[in-house]
Amino acid sequence: MTMATRPTPRPGVLDIEAYVPGKSAAPAGVKLHKLSSNETPLGPSPKAIAAFEGLAAKLELYPDGTSSKLKQAIAGRYGLDPARIICGNGSDELLELVTKAYLGAGDEGIYSQYGFLVYRIAILAAGGKPVIVPEKNYTADVDGILAAVTPKTKIVFLANPNNPTGTYLPFDEVKRLQAGLPPHVLLVLDAAYAEYVRRNDYASGIELVAESENVVMTRTFSKIYGLANLRIGWIYAPAHIIDALERIRGPFNVNGAAIEAGAAAVADEAHVAAALEHNEKWLAWTTAEVEKLGLTVTPSVGNFILIHFPKTPGKTAKEADAFLTQRGLILRAVGGYGLPDALRMTIGSEEANRLVVAALADFVAAKA
Repeated sequence: MTMATRPTPRPGVLDIEAYVPGKSAAPAGVKLHKLSSNETPLGPSPKAIAAFEGLAAKLELYPDGTSSKLKQAIAGRYGLDPARIICGNGSDELLELVTKAYLGAGDEGIYSQYGFLVYRIAILAAGGKPVIVPEKNYTADVDGILAAVTPKTKIVFLANPNNPTGTYLPFDEVKRLQAGLPPHVLLVLDAAYAEYVRRNDYASGIELVAESENVVMTRTFSKIYGLANLRIGWIYAPAHIIDALERIRGPFNVNGAAIEAGAAAVADEAHVAAALEHNEKWLAWTTAEVEKLGLTVTPSVGNFILIHFPKTPGKTAKEADAFLTQRGLILRAVGGYGLPDALRMTIGSEEANRLVVAALADFVAAKA
């Protein structure tokens, strides 16, 4: 037996491919329009900014370890029991926390083909095995997920709407998924983009959590609330799951500035409404204009679109990405999601959206 000469990570850790965020740089001298991370072009609520600034003189104090003010604000906004909410350092932390609590070595965690990359990372980090279910038309397949369940399955992740495709499952399909799972399998509904969805058949999952013992829902302040820099997420779950998560949650996992700004952001419904109105207008406009260029766009209910490019030399997604970058237009390459022929574009300001469409028109028209 060969003795190790230095500390060695446990099995599975080195199988993890580190999450790579969207790029955020452009050539020198070119105005940057960063459309790679699904950030809101309207920025945060002025009330959230004021609340953040108000904490500047109290940086020596520990934050409230229970995030009580933020939980009360969220509970008031959605009519929830604050005791069934945990706040976190972005929803990423909460996804990892729930995986750590309910999945161990040899267990299986399921997610759909183009699901959020953090699911795979969380499953592997807990020592589990990722099980990937093919999608249909870039949309999660309930029957496929249920067919993938085995005695080793402990957790199922469903991003609804999904990133990076922008597709969603109607609530009836989500309920059918939950009904088909064994009662001991945890269904995690990742509703990071729920605030953007305006479809009569959609629901974020609050009702299903309220009436189930094996469903949780995660949400984020990084998207429509414009507080990505503060890293704020929250989870709504049955009491027995909250009890388990509280036992392994870090004691001060949400900082004071995040608590104050988040509570103020939730209360500013007018700012959220303005962000939603902007997105509805420019999501439809950008989708239509890109399709006029002969490119395919996956129908999206989020604040981003997935643009598909041909494999033709000179017209590929990789070449389009380089072309746009030279003009300061930064989109998200999604090869890491298994979509090498596509780019994801955040719906940005009017200026940014028009510039991308104009640049893509030049790219499509240029001789290869």
